[in-house]
Amino acid sequence: MNLKLELVAARRGGWFSRRDAVSAGYSDADLRRYVATGEWVRVTRGAYAVRGIAYEAMPPWEQAVWLHGLRTRAVSHRLCGRAVVSHQSAVLLHGVRIAELDLRRVHVTRMRGAGRSDGAVCQHAARPPVDAVCEVDGVRTILAPRAVIETVRTTDHRVAVSVVDQALRLRIATLQQLTESLNLFAGRSGFRAAARAVEFGDGRAESVGESWLRVMLAELGLPAPLLQAVIRDEQGTFVARVDFLLAQYGVIVEFDGAVKYGEGGTSALLAEKAREDRLRDLGYQVVRVTWPDLADPAALLRRIRRAIARSGPLAGCFTADAL
Repeated sequence: MNLKLELVAARRGGWFSRRDAVSAGYSDADLRRYVATGEWVRVTRGAYAVRGIAYEAMPPWEQAVWLHGLRTRAVSHRLCGRAVVSHQSAVLLHGVRIAELDLRRVHVTRMRGAGRSDGAVCQHAARPPVDAVCEVDGVRTILAPRAVIETVRTTDHRVAVSVVDQALRLRIATLQQLTESLNLFAGRSGFRAAARAVEFGDGRAESVGESWLRVMLAELGLPAPLLQAVIRDEQGTFVARVDFLLAQYGVIVEFDGAVKYGEGGTSALLAEKAREDRLRDLGYQVVRVTWPDLADPAALLRRIRRAIARSGPLAGCFTADAL
Protein backbone atom coordinates (compact mmCIF):
# COMPACT_ATOMS: atom_id res chain seq x y z
CA MET A 1 0.00 0.00 0.00
CA ASN A 2 1.41 3.38 -0.96
CA LEU A 3 1.62 6.25 1.52
CA LYS A 4 -1.38 8.13 0.12
CA LEU A 5 -3.71 5.16 0.57
CA GLU A 6 -2.12 4.28 3.91
CA LEU A 7 -3.00 7.72 5.29
CA VAL A 8 -6.58 7.43 4.05
CA ALA A 9 -6.98 3.99 5.64
CA ALA A 10 -5.55 5.25 8.93
CA ARG A 11 -7.99 8.16 8.93
CA ARG A 12 -10.92 5.79 8.33
CA GLY A 13 -9.85 3.42 11.11
CA GLY A 14 -8.19 0.75 8.99
CA TRP A 15 -10.28 0.43 5.82
CA PHE A 16 -10.40 2.16 2.46
CA SER A 17 -12.88 2.31 -0.41
CA ARG A 18 -12.45 1.41 -4.04
CA ARG A 19 -12.63 5.12 -4.83
CA ASP A 20 -9.83 5.77 -2.31
CA ALA A 21 -7.66 3.13 -3.98
CA VAL A 22 -8.27 4.49 -7.48
CA SER A 23 -7.54 8.02 -6.28
CA ALA A 24 -4.25 6.76 -4.81
CA GLY A 25 -3.19 5.31 -8.16
CA TYR A 26 -4.46 1.72 -8.02
CA SER A 27 -6.59 0.12 -10.74
CA ASP A 28 -9.47 -2.35 -10.43
CA ALA A 29 -7.07 -5.01 -11.67
CA ASP A 30 -4.74 -4.15 -8.76
CA LEU A 31 -7.65 -4.51 -6.33
CA ARG A 32 -8.54 -7.94 -7.70
CA ARG A 33 -4.89 -9.07 -7.65
CA TYR A 34 -4.22 -8.00 -4.07
CA VAL A 35 -7.44 -9.62 -2.87
CA ALA A 36 -6.62 -12.82 -4.75
CA THR A 37 -3.16 -13.03 -3.16
CA GLY A 38 -4.60 -12.39 0.31
CA GLU A 39 -2.63 -9.20 0.89
CA TRP A 40 -5.87 -7.22 0.96
CA VAL A 41 -9.26 -8.37 2.14
CA ARG A 42 -12.65 -7.27 0.87
CA VAL A 43 -14.33 -6.08 4.06
CA THR A 44 -17.76 -5.40 2.56
CA ARG A 45 -19.18 -3.99 -0.66
CA GLY A 46 -16.71 -1.42 -1.97
CA ALA A 47 -14.47 -1.51 1.12
CA TYR A 48 -11.06 -3.14 1.63
CA ALA A 49 -8.30 -3.49 4.22
CA VAL A 50 -4.75 -4.77 4.47
CA ARG A 51 -4.46 -8.04 6.39
CA GLY A 52 -0.92 -7.60 7.63
CA ILE A 53 1.25 -9.75 9.87
CA ALA A 54 -0.81 -8.95 12.98
CA TYR A 55 -3.95 -10.39 11.35
CA GLU A 56 -2.22 -13.66 10.49
CA ALA A 57 -1.11 -14.07 14.11
CA MET A 58 -4.65 -13.69 15.49
CA PRO A 59 -6.76 -16.71 16.47
CA PRO A 60 -9.84 -17.15 14.25
CA TRP A 61 -12.29 -15.45 16.61
CA GLU A 62 -10.07 -12.36 16.89
CA GLN A 63 -9.85 -12.25 13.11
CA ALA A 64 -13.66 -12.30 12.98
CA VAL A 65 -13.84 -9.44 15.50
CA TRP A 66 -11.25 -7.43 13.54
CA LEU A 67 -13.11 -7.89 10.25
CA HIS A 68 -16.47 -7.08 11.84
CA GLY A 69 -15.08 -3.88 13.29
CA LEU A 70 -13.89 -2.76 9.87
CA ARG A 71 -17.20 -3.72 8.26
CA THR A 72 -18.99 -1.72 10.93
CA ARG A 73 -16.91 1.38 10.18
CA ALA A 74 -17.42 1.02 6.44
CA VAL A 75 -21.18 0.51 6.75
CA SER A 76 -21.51 3.42 9.17
CA HIS A 77 -19.63 5.65 6.72
CA ARG A 78 -21.85 4.54 3.83
CA LEU A 79 -25.09 5.21 5.73
CA CYS A 80 -23.94 8.78 6.49
CA GLY A 81 -25.88 9.34 9.72
CA ARG A 82 -29.12 7.72 8.57
CA ALA A 83 -28.50 4.92 11.07
CA VAL A 84 -26.40 4.25 14.16
CA VAL A 85 -24.48 1.08 14.98
CA SER A 86 -26.42 -1.12 17.39
CA HIS A 87 -26.82 -4.63 18.87
CA GLN A 88 -23.70 -6.84 18.87
CA SER A 89 -21.88 -4.52 16.46
CA ALA A 90 -22.21 -1.73 19.05
CA VAL A 91 -21.23 -4.07 21.88
CA LEU A 92 -17.96 -4.79 20.08
CA LEU A 93 -17.29 -1.09 19.54
CA HIS A 94 -17.77 -0.52 23.26
CA GLY A 95 -15.05 -3.10 24.01
CA VAL A 96 -16.88 -6.34 24.79
CA ARG A 97 -15.13 -9.37 23.29
CA ILE A 98 -17.25 -12.53 23.16
CA ALA A 99 -16.26 -15.08 20.52
CA GLU A 100 -19.71 -16.70 20.33
CA LEU A 101 -21.58 -13.60 19.17
CA ASP A 102 -23.08 -13.80 15.69
CA LEU A 103 -20.90 -11.47 13.61
CA ARG A 104 -22.10 -12.46 10.16
CA ARG A 105 -23.83 -9.10 9.62
CA VAL A 106 -23.33 -5.54 10.81
CA HIS A 107 -26.28 -4.37 12.90
CA VAL A 108 -27.56 -0.80 12.70
CA THR A 109 -30.72 0.99 13.84
CA ARG A 110 -32.34 3.46 11.49
CA MET A 111 -32.69 6.99 12.84
CA ARG A 112 -34.98 8.00 10.01
CA GLY A 113 -36.52 6.51 6.92
CA ALA A 114 -36.72 2.90 5.81
CA GLY A 115 -33.76 0.64 5.25
CA ARG A 116 -33.25 -2.71 3.60
CA SER A 117 -31.36 -5.55 5.25
CA ASP A 118 -29.17 -7.85 3.21
CA GLY A 119 -26.52 -10.50 3.71
CA ALA A 120 -24.03 -7.95 5.03
CA VAL A 121 -26.16 -5.50 7.02
CA CYS A 122 -29.16 -5.95 9.30
CA GLN A 123 -31.12 -2.69 9.58
CA HIS A 124 -33.44 -2.41 12.58
CA ALA A 125 -36.32 -0.02 13.04
CA ALA A 126 -35.98 2.35 15.99
CA ARG A 127 -38.41 0.52 18.26
CA PRO A 128 -38.25 1.64 20.98
CA PRO A 129 -37.10 5.07 19.78
CA VAL A 130 -33.40 5.89 20.09
CA ASP A 131 -33.17 8.89 22.38
CA ALA A 132 -29.40 8.99 22.89
CA VAL A 133 -26.31 8.04 20.91
CA CYS A 134 -22.57 8.40 21.39
CA GLU A 135 -19.42 8.25 19.31
CA VAL A 136 -16.78 5.54 19.71
CA ASP A 137 -13.57 6.09 17.71
CA GLY A 138 -15.45 8.25 15.24
CA VAL A 139 -18.41 5.87 14.79
CA ARG A 140 -21.92 6.86 15.92
CA THR A 141 -23.38 4.10 18.04
CA ILE A 142 -26.11 3.19 20.51
CA LEU A 143 -25.19 3.68 24.17
CA ALA A 144 -23.58 0.60 25.69
CA PRO A 145 -26.39 -0.39 28.14
CA ARG A 146 -28.99 -0.51 25.37
CA ALA A 147 -26.58 -2.32 23.03
CA VAL A 148 -26.08 -5.01 25.68
CA ILE A 149 -29.82 -5.55 26.07
CA GLU A 150 -30.37 -5.61 22.31
CA THR A 151 -27.71 -8.29 22.05
CA VAL A 152 -28.70 -10.59 24.91
CA ARG A 153 -32.36 -10.72 23.88
CA THR A 154 -31.44 -13.15 21.11
CA THR A 155 -28.46 -15.15 22.41
CA ASP A 156 -27.89 -18.36 24.31
CA HIS A 157 -28.04 -17.84 28.10
CA ARG A 158 -24.34 -18.55 28.65
CA VAL A 159 -23.38 -16.07 25.94
CA ALA A 160 -25.84 -13.51 27.32
CA VAL A 161 -24.37 -13.81 30.81
CA SER A 162 -20.87 -13.44 29.34
CA VAL A 163 -21.89 -10.20 27.64
CA VAL A 164 -23.51 -8.79 30.79
CA ASP A 165 -20.59 -9.85 33.01
CA GLN A 166 -18.05 -8.25 30.69
CA ALA A 167 -20.05 -5.04 30.32
CA LEU A 168 -20.21 -4.71 34.11
CA ARG A 169 -16.53 -5.55 34.52
CA LEU A 170 -15.49 -3.01 31.87
CA ARG A 171 -17.79 -0.45 33.54
CA ILE A 172 -19.42 0.48 30.26
CA ALA A 173 -22.76 -0.18 31.96
CA THR A 174 -24.04 -0.38 35.51
CA LEU A 175 -26.73 -2.73 36.77
CA GLN A 176 -29.11 0.20 37.07
CA GLN A 177 -28.43 1.31 33.49
CA LEU A 178 -28.95 -2.23 32.21
CA THR A 179 -32.23 -2.48 34.11
CA GLU A 180 -33.42 0.85 32.70
CA SER A 181 -32.51 -0.24 29.16
CA LEU A 182 -34.19 -3.61 29.75
CA ASN A 183 -37.44 -1.89 30.71
CA LEU A 184 -37.52 -0.22 27.29
CA PHE A 185 -38.11 -3.66 25.78
CA ALA A 186 -40.82 -4.83 28.21
CA GLY A 187 -43.34 -6.99 26.38
CA ARG A 188 -41.07 -7.53 23.37
CA SER A 189 -39.51 -10.78 22.24
CA GLY A 190 -36.47 -11.84 24.22
CA PHE A 191 -37.34 -9.71 27.25
CA ARG A 192 -37.38 -12.61 29.70
CA ALA A 193 -34.10 -14.01 28.39
CA ALA A 194 -32.46 -10.61 28.73
CA ALA A 195 -33.91 -10.08 32.22
CA ARG A 196 -32.56 -13.47 33.32
CA ALA A 197 -29.08 -12.59 32.09
CA VAL A 198 -29.10 -9.15 33.75
CA GLU A 199 -30.28 -10.61 37.05
CA PHE A 200 -27.50 -13.21 36.96
CA GLY A 201 -24.79 -10.82 35.78
CA ASP A 202 -21.71 -10.22 37.91
CA GLY A 203 -18.78 -8.04 36.88
CA ARG A 204 -16.38 -9.98 39.08
CA ALA A 205 -16.26 -12.78 36.51
CA GLU A 206 -12.93 -12.10 34.82
CA SER A 207 -13.31 -14.11 31.61
CA VAL A 208 -15.89 -15.70 29.35
CA GLY A 209 -14.90 -19.08 30.73
CA GLU A 210 -15.64 -17.95 34.28
CA SER A 211 -19.03 -16.66 33.16
CA TRP A 212 -19.86 -19.99 31.51
CA LEU A 213 -18.65 -21.91 34.55
CA ARG A 214 -20.78 -19.74 36.82
CA VAL A 215 -23.85 -20.56 34.74
CA MET A 216 -23.00 -24.27 34.85
CA LEU A 217 -22.57 -24.31 38.63
CA ALA A 218 -26.03 -22.77 38.97
CA GLU A 219 -27.54 -25.27 36.52
CA LEU A 220 -25.94 -28.11 38.49
CA GLY A 221 -27.87 -26.96 41.56
CA LEU A 222 -24.82 -25.85 43.55
CA PRO A 223 -25.09 -22.83 45.84
CA ALA A 224 -23.96 -19.48 44.46
CA PRO A 225 -20.19 -19.23 44.93
CA LEU A 226 -18.25 -16.22 46.17
CA LEU A 227 -16.36 -14.69 43.25
CA GLN A 228 -12.77 -13.52 43.56
CA ALA A 229 -12.69 -14.47 47.24
CA VAL A 230 -9.52 -13.58 49.14
CA ILE A 231 -8.11 -16.37 51.33
CA ARG A 232 -5.89 -15.56 54.34
CA ASP A 233 -4.15 -17.81 56.86
CA GLU A 234 -4.57 -17.81 60.65
CA GLN A 235 -2.29 -14.80 60.99
CA GLY A 236 -4.24 -12.82 58.41
CA THR A 237 -1.54 -13.17 55.76
CA PHE A 238 -2.74 -13.17 52.18
CA VAL A 239 -2.63 -16.62 50.57
CA ALA A 240 -4.62 -16.39 47.35
CA ARG A 241 -7.47 -14.78 45.47
CA VAL A 242 -9.58 -17.55 43.95
CA ASP A 243 -12.10 -17.58 41.09
CA PHE A 244 -14.95 -19.29 42.96
CA LEU A 245 -15.34 -20.32 46.57
CA LEU A 246 -18.10 -22.66 47.71
CA ALA A 247 -17.69 -21.32 51.21
CA GLN A 248 -19.98 -23.69 53.07
CA TYR A 249 -18.09 -26.67 51.64
CA GLY A 250 -14.54 -25.31 51.71
CA VAL A 251 -14.18 -26.02 47.99
CA ILE A 252 -12.37 -23.71 45.57
CA VAL A 253 -13.17 -23.90 41.86
CA GLU A 254 -10.62 -22.35 39.49
CA PHE A 255 -11.07 -21.87 35.75
CA ASP A 256 -8.01 -22.35 33.53
CA GLY A 257 -8.84 -20.89 30.13
CA ALA A 258 -5.58 -21.87 28.44
CA VAL A 259 -2.42 -23.89 28.96
CA LYS A 260 -1.59 -21.79 31.94
CA TYR A 261 2.02 -22.56 32.63
CA GLY A 262 3.58 -22.81 29.19
CA GLU A 263 4.58 -19.15 29.16
CA GLY A 264 6.00 -18.97 32.65
CA GLY A 265 7.77 -22.33 32.47
CA THR A 266 8.81 -24.30 35.51
CA SER A 267 8.85 -21.32 37.88
CA ALA A 268 5.17 -20.54 37.20
CA LEU A 269 4.24 -24.20 37.67
CA LEU A 270 6.10 -24.40 40.98
CA ALA A 271 4.55 -21.14 42.23
CA GLU A 272 1.06 -22.41 41.44
CA LYS A 273 1.77 -25.73 43.15
CA ALA A 274 2.98 -23.89 46.27
CA ARG A 275 -0.17 -21.74 46.23
CA GLU A 276 -2.43 -24.79 46.08
CA ASP A 277 -0.44 -26.55 48.80
CA ARG A 278 -1.01 -23.56 51.11
CA LEU A 279 -4.73 -23.61 50.33
CA ARG A 280 -4.95 -27.34 51.07
CA ASP A 281 -3.02 -26.83 54.32
CA LEU A 282 -5.84 -24.49 55.34
CA GLY A 283 -8.38 -27.25 54.66
CA TYR A 284 -9.58 -26.19 51.20
CA GLN A 285 -10.06 -28.53 48.27
CA VAL A 286 -9.22 -27.17 44.81
CA VAL A 287 -11.03 -28.21 41.63
CA ARG A 288 -9.49 -26.97 38.38
CA VAL A 289 -11.77 -26.60 35.36
CA THR A 290 -10.79 -26.17 31.70
CA TRP A 291 -12.86 -25.54 28.57
CA PRO A 292 -13.26 -29.28 27.78
CA ASP A 293 -14.69 -29.83 31.29
CA LEU A 294 -17.59 -27.51 30.44
CA ALA A 295 -18.72 -30.03 27.82
CA ASP A 296 -19.33 -32.71 30.49
CA PRO A 297 -21.37 -31.21 33.36
CA ALA A 298 -22.07 -34.59 34.99
CA ALA A 299 -18.36 -35.41 35.27
CA LEU A 300 -17.64 -31.95 36.68
CA LEU A 301 -20.37 -32.34 39.30
CA ARG A 302 -18.88 -35.67 40.37
CA ARG A 303 -15.46 -34.04 40.80
CA ILE A 304 -16.92 -31.24 42.90
CA ARG A 305 -18.87 -33.70 45.05
CA ARG A 306 -15.70 -35.71 45.69
CA ALA A 307 -13.93 -32.49 46.67
CA ILE A 308 -16.77 -31.65 49.07
CA ALA A 309 -16.43 -35.11 50.63
CA ARG A 310 -12.68 -34.61 51.13
CA SER A 311 -12.95 -31.13 52.63
CA GLY A 312 -12.10 -30.82 56.32
CA PRO A 313 -12.20 -28.10 58.99
CA LEU A 314 -11.00 -24.75 57.67
CA ALA A 315 -8.27 -22.58 59.11
CA GLY A 316 -7.72 -18.91 58.35
CA CYS A 317 -10.47 -16.77 56.84
CA PHE A 318 -11.85 -15.50 53.56
CA THR A 319 -13.52 -12.36 52.29
CA ALA A 320 -15.54 -11.75 49.14
CA ASP A 321 -14.13 -9.24 46.69
CA ALA A 322 -16.41 -6.22 46.32
CA LEU A 323 -17.77 -5.48 42.85
